[in-house]
Amino acid sequence: MARTDETGQADAQAPESDTEPNPQPGAGARMPRWLPRSMVLALLLVGVFQLGSWAFHQLLGLLINILIAFFLALAIEPAVSRMAARGMRRGLAAFLVFLGLVVATSGFVTLLGSVLAEQVIKIAEDLPAYLDSVINWVNAHFNTDLKRVDVQEGLLRSAWLREYVENSATGVLDVSAQVLGGLFELLTITLFSFYFAADGPRLRRAICSVLPPAKQTEVLRAWEIAVAKTGGYIHSRGLMALVSCVAHYIVLEALGVPYAPVLAMWVGLVSQFIPTIGTYLAGALPMLIAFTVDPWYALWVLIFVVVYQQFENYLLQPKLTARTVDIHPAVAFGSVIAGTALLGAVGALIAIPAVATLQAFLGAYVKRYDVTDDPRVEGHHRTRGRPGGSLVGRLRRLPGQKAGEPAMADATDSPS
Repeated sequence: MARTDETGQADAQAPESDTEPNPQPGAGARMPRWLPRSMVLALLLVGVFQLGSWAFHQLLGLLINILIAFFLALAIEPAVSRMAARGMRRGLAAFLVFLGLVVATSGFVTLLGSVLAEQVIKIAEDLPAYLDSVINWVNAHFNTDLKRVDVQEGLLRSAWLREYVENSATGVLDVSAQVLGGLFELLTITLFSFYFAADGPRLRRAICSVLPPAKQTEVLRAWEIAVAKTGGYIHSRGLMALVSCVAHYIVLEALGVPYAPVLAMWVGLVSQFIPTIGTYLAGALPMLIAFTVDPWYALWVLIFVVVYQQFENYLLQPKLTARTVDIHPAVAFGSVIAGTALLGAVGALIAIPAVATLQAFLGAYVKRYDVTDDPRVEGHHRTRGRPGGSLVGRLRRLPGQKAGEPAMADATDSPS
């Protein structure tokens, strides 16, 4: 009996032990210890990403200005280094270079502004005579009876003129704010480029101090390549500006347009150093002044500007850029398009020197091999290597000769 009781007690305890490993859902389940920390970490990462994205968009304008200043400092680096090598302090050398640029730019803008103001006054004085000639032409060809007084009163009383005046009056503050913002950005670029040029050795030393010796060599080599390529790009732009200046001077002088040398300099500099819209700004002013001489002259100037622009884009610029910056014309053209898509006018301006620097720097790490002497490299097709593959070989085979056997030589073949 005792044995039976023990068996019964064992059977009674067995169901209890079987139900312990399988508790009901929610009865004794606990949250893993790593889950709260993972959720907090994920929220922190999302917050840091959002904060970084907001800060990047807020500082994007400043970063672009610093990028422009850096490439400007690279462009004047050879002149500053040459003056510093002769014993001049580097800060003074950079100041003198920037002073020369500011004086030249200010003088050119002042001269051009005086010419433009004089021509605007002349256009305003001659406007009634132009309007009379247009009205007479319309009356003669369309049998109308228009008068200049009626046309002037209609223009002054028109609704679109009142709306234009109102919008111009309300937009004065916006224009003033944009002008002040542009001057502030120009001052920012000038200051940063001056510091980059004056403290170039200190900046390079600070960057190399946090890198191992092998990396320091690569950084200095990349810096040297960037200076060379940026200088080559400025050189190519200067050559194209000179060619454009001479070509437009010849045309404007032949048409008898006043201030032809100043206008030619305007076209050459603006079209080369202001990307994207520089061509349109450069061609508009000569057309306006040519209109004061003869309206047909303005049309001739427009035709020449369009034709010369095509010549420059497809012939002159690719060749000069490929020689001075040492990149393929197609790569130069594609880099300008990509730079414009990414950063607009700034990207178009710095795309070519940036791509040239990257190409020259990576060229040292790409292993190259000698190309085999294969006619297919030059675009010539080679005869297939199978026996009897050519038509001449098939004709030379005797009747009954197998394809694998050599063909009998003709009488004209060499006896070798």
